[in-house]
Amino acid sequence: MDIQWRKSSKSSNADGNNCLELAEHGGEILMRESDNPDVIIRTTPAKLRAFLDGAKEGEFDDLA
Repeated sequence: MDIQWRKSSKSSNADGNNCLELAEHGGEILMRESDNPDVIIRTTPAKLRAFLDGAKEGEFDDLA
């Protein structure tokens, strides 16, 4: 399975082990942490969009 992982340009740590990575595969969105790449979370594009919209509106600011 050839998956092209992407990370945000906002990720810290130049060696790339302090970030959340995303990929699209088979119609799903895959997420993993660079320091634990064997654990992969799967979701749909619609659910990811709902989360991102909420994050942009500050719904999760109390968690950071």
